Amino acid sequence: MLMLFTKYGWKELLFFSILWCGIGAALWFVPYHPARYALVVPVAGLLFTMNFFRDPPRRIPTEAGLLVSPADGVVVEIQDMNEPEFLNVPCTRVAIFLNVFNVHINRSPCDGVVRATKYKPGKFLDVRHPECSTLNESNTIHLGDVVVKQIAGLIARRIVCEAKPQDKLARGEKFGMIKFGSRTELYIPKDQLQEIRVKLKDKVKGGETIIARTK
Repeated sequence: MLMLFTKYGWKELLFFSILWCGIGAALWFVPYHPARYALVVPVAGLLFTMNFFRDPPRRIPTEAGLLVSPADGVVVEIQDMNEPEFLNVPCTRVAIFLNVFNVHINRSPCDGVVRATKYKPGKFLDVRHPECSTLNESNTIHLGDVVVKQIAGLIARRIVCEAKPQDKLARGEKFGMIKFGSRTELYIPKDQLQEIRVKLKDKVKGGETIIARTK
């Protein structure tokens, strides 16, 4: 099957492909034959880069009232709290940790209009740190009645978000990514939540795994 790559990473794909191929070519022509064993390094680097920026197709649920995962990864937190940026009402927060081997594309959890976005510079703590949600660099999107938060981590140093106020997003639609390890959070107002469909340590796929059902 043909591997698809995200448009959010074409610059990195081009740069690192040239870099790794150049290093590989240089090693191949080294007179000292055993040095060619080092070819494994650029080959591994190229494969890692291609794997990171892959964009696999997803089967997006069509049933009404469902919220799908905004990212690939592992559910590391399900917590009741107030969402402080936009909603300021009791919510359930579902946090997803993305390691460097996960697909890093962010997808809309529901159909909705982007009401507002807010970028905040900050630190680059490990995204498993309990204070990363408030201290790290982040981008928050108020989408319909929910909030999605992109959080940069220890390795991730760039948040990409195409969504702008008044944009209409469909459930499962791609709107950005976080590059090289990160965390994505979904805030669901308690008065609209019927049930959470995931539990801690569940592996989820962006745009495909059902996170919750709303009323």
